[in-house]
Amino acid sequence: MPTSSTPEGAYFERIDERRYKPTPHAGGAWDPDEQHFSPLGGLVVHAVEEQRGLTPDRGPVLSRISYDILGRLALDECEIEVETLRPGRTIELVEAVVRIAGRPVVRARAWLLAEIDTSPVAGTPEGRLPAPDTLAPWAMADLWPGGYIASLDVRPVTDPRPGRTAAWVGTPLELVAGAEVSPLAAYLALVDTANGIAVRESPETWMYPNVDLTVHLHRRPRGPWTGLDTTVAFGPSGQGLTSSVLHDVDGPVGRAEQILTVRPQPGRGLPRP
Repeated sequence: MPTSSTPEGAYFERIDERRYKPTPHAGGAWDPDEQHFSPLGGLVVHAVEEQRGLTPDRGPVLSRISYDILGRLALDECEIEVETLRPGRTIELVEAVVRIAGRPVVRARAWLLAEIDTSPVAGTPEGRLPAPDTLAPWAMADLWPGGYIASLDVRPVTDPRPGRTAAWVGTPLELVAGAEVSPLAAYLALVDTANGIAVRESPETWMYPNVDLTVHLHRRPRGPWTGLDTTVAFGPSGQGLTSSVLHDVDGPVGRAEQILTVRPQPGRGLPRP
């Protein structure tokens, strides 16, 4: 199981059926007074599953979720509303909106597909990552601030390189205090860590937060570890892209993409000649 020096606790506490309060463990890497998006992304999936009555052994299966980050994620109480946009017996589209102080800050859309047996043709060209219990931990908190990063157990497959890292990410914390959370929600609560494990430039001189996250899955992941085989690219005009092959301990499960807004820290980042 993932371990951490951080005392056990949770990223969120439940207020009522649709409202949650983030704890200091959800503090962001760019601003500790904001939420890190990663646990919030998992919370959105938990809300979708709960409000739609989905369970790990009762379909349909969440196969794609795309999040658009619309505004500042204050470390404050949030409300999540879920709506079915396209009902269906085999294909369904749902939308979740996260509001903080009454303003929408995240809009997510998820495709749910009927579960059928395709095991005779199942396969993927990617291989497995080495098992996390064979790897040494990495003190990611030496590079990034915030309660969320401090809560993680990160196990790189090899030494992290600029723009290229494969690593396992785990946590001893609950997503929601005292709540039963699906393996999928717990898994997805760690995926947004990808943008911080394969650093191209120091966050002390450059900023590159993501404005979205899109996850495609070809099978249900299981925990407690989230594997990220990640590449980061920066373009010449302020855009960047973080791309990850997602793994669990049984092998690849899908892919994640994050578009970045790249800009220098005020007075720090300078263009290279």
